[in-house]
Amino acid sequence: MRDPRYDILFEPMKIGPVTAKNRFYQVPHCNGGGYRDPSAAAEMRRIKSEGGWGVVFTEQTEMHHTSEITPFIELRLWDDADIPALARMADAMHEHGALAGIQLAYSGINGPNLYTKEVPRGPSALPIRTFTNDPVQARAMDRQDIRDLRRWHRNAFKRARQAGFDLVCLYGAHGFGIIQHFLSTATNQRTDEYGGSLENRTRLMRELIEEGREAIGDTCGLTLRISLDEVIGDLGFANAEVRDMIEMHADLPDLWDLAHGAWEDCSGPSRFKEEAAQENLVAGIKMLTSRPIVGVGRFTSPDVMARMIRSGTLDFIGCARPSIADPFLPRKVEEGRIEDIRECIGCNICVTGDMTMSISRCTQNPTFMEEWRKGWHPERMQARGASESVLVVGAGPAGLEAARALGLRGYKVILAEAGTELGGRVARESRLPGLSAWGRVRDYRQYQLSQMPNVEIYFDSQLSADDILGFGFEHVALATGSTWRRDGVARAHVVPMPIDPAMPVFTPDDLMSGRLPTGRIVLFDDDHYYMGGVLAELLARQGARVTLVTPSAYVSDWTRNTLEQGAIHRRLVEHGVEIVLNRVVARIDAGSVVTACTYTGTEARLEADGVVLVTARLQRDELWQGLKARRDAWADSGISSIKVIGDAEAPGPIAWATYAGHRYARELDEPDIGDALPFRREITALARA
Repeated sequence: MRDPRYDILFEPMKIGPVTAKNRFYQVPHCNGGGYRDPSAAAEMRRIKSEGGWGVVFTEQTEMHHTSEITPFIELRLWDDADIPALARMADAMHEHGALAGIQLAYSGINGPNLYTKEVPRGPSALPIRTFTNDPVQARAMDRQDIRDLRRWHRNAFKRARQAGFDLVCLYGAHGFGIIQHFLSTATNQRTDEYGGSLENRTRLMRELIEEGREAIGDTCGLTLRISLDEVIGDLGFANAEVRDMIEMHADLPDLWDLAHGAWEDCSGPSRFKEEAAQENLVAGIKMLTSRPIVGVGRFTSPDVMARMIRSGTLDFIGCARPSIADPFLPRKVEEGRIEDIRECIGCNICVTGDMTMSISRCTQNPTFMEEWRKGWHPERMQARGASESVLVVGAGPAGLEAARALGLRGYKVILAEAGTELGGRVARESRLPGLSAWGRVRDYRQYQLSQMPNVEIYFDSQLSADDILGFGFEHVALATGSTWRRDGVARAHVVPMPIDPAMPVFTPDDLMSGRLPTGRIVLFDDDHYYMGGVLAELLARQGARVTLVTPSAYVSDWTRNTLEQGAIHRRLVEHGVEIVLNRVVARIDAGSVVTACTYTGTEARLEADGVVLVTARLQRDELWQGLKARRDAWADSGISSIKVIGDAEAPGPIAWATYAGHRYARELDEPDIGDALPFRREITALARA
């Protein structure tokens, strides 16, 4: 039963002419599917509806072909041909009583139009602002362009209504929407009636909303998503002016959807952004309007959610990443199952799907975007197959998820861990600076396993091949993890680098086990994800003089995909870390490190008392190699299968490990599909010749 403290979260709320059944509002979020995988995206949204969300939105939907963001894959509503796919999504959202919302976007100076080859349009003639700095400029819109834009919006509103949506959101946040471009003096340098004063800069916004309401009549609510503060200085649309604008147009939209700054400001990872981090920016705005307000802040705690409502800060709890980590979050709160919530860890691996134009993943929820492709439900597993028992070796993220999912299927599961704690790499990494939330990967699974009488956990269990052959389990999953290499092999060196044994060399495993070098430390990051930056910060905090060397043009290069690269660079500078870009460690001598320019090979020397190598990892597969060598003995030992999963098969991010564990559990005892695809996909229909 629901705790009365959370009753306020389940009050129905009006948004213009429609009513949401509760205050749980899944704000628009990308998923890497978009127009390429519309059925996968639709089923993902249906699951949110089943999970109890009162409002479920699409991702950014391009509303006209003159503004598109190829290569990024979002939804499209360019003409009537796009309506059927969107109607399927709206129907899916409605299936369990959620309001269906669509976010319409005209990207303006964020739309390079690489697919349509149209000349981009913006308030002023400026270079296109994209993640990849495309060498394209927008032309300044004249009055006819603005009249065209207003007509295109009216057409899009009508198509959205035809597709069956209850809410239409105009996107003017994160720097991605034309409304924000007109509001901000950084991008609006006009001198006509659409530029200059705040009243003039809001003119287009007012016209689009007023005409949009006429287009959709009283059948749909009309919402506006704007940034709370652009955080770019005097030229930006700052929080004080946002408040003036809302007070000036208090009742213009049916709901104000408020999100912080650029995308990285709004959706920064837990390492840099706490839960409810935007509270100070949104506090008091509700006093300026009679319309409801939704805000975001990676809300995972129902207590924080209820406080945001009771304090008068928000009317709706906006969630993107938490709704991905647990689509059933509202239902679990309603049913009094708070401890069953899969809390978002704020790793932003979901964002990387959009940034890499691929199907998104979630570290906590391996079923995300596999609901249609593989038929995976986040809360339900099929019954066990013909077998009864499974031994899972290793209690890291892959092993924990495999044991949890196998337990749900009804297998008798033994989880054997060589150490004395659960979690493997997440247990170790969650003790590093800023990564404490990552321990939720372990905590959620540890609690779930504790509720399963068919799952037993054994610690201090360093198993040998003989042990496993003697146990008699029908199936064995080896999730023995990986270790960081200490020979420098990764991308820059595909064979071991020259290392003088007189130089102390450390790996991330050494540092995470408490062996912290001191003095002058050179950290070579050829991994390019978060680990190099985190360890440099750790050492600097301990007083070491750290020089981080990387072959890339960016510190922690791949974290540009998780929206934290800039924050990492700033954090390291704050801690006094010297950053050396575009250089590789060529060799390690006694007392010094020789680096070489990645382009010219020009060498330079850095004095050092120790070196930390953040390079590649080696899978820990000794146990597998021993068992594989004795394959002939498996049947006599009653073993039907042995499979290596997670980092033990091939090291990758934590989300890859939880996915591997879940997939193993789903596919155990299932029919062999041979060479067939292990997922469904949609094929583009050929037009008539």
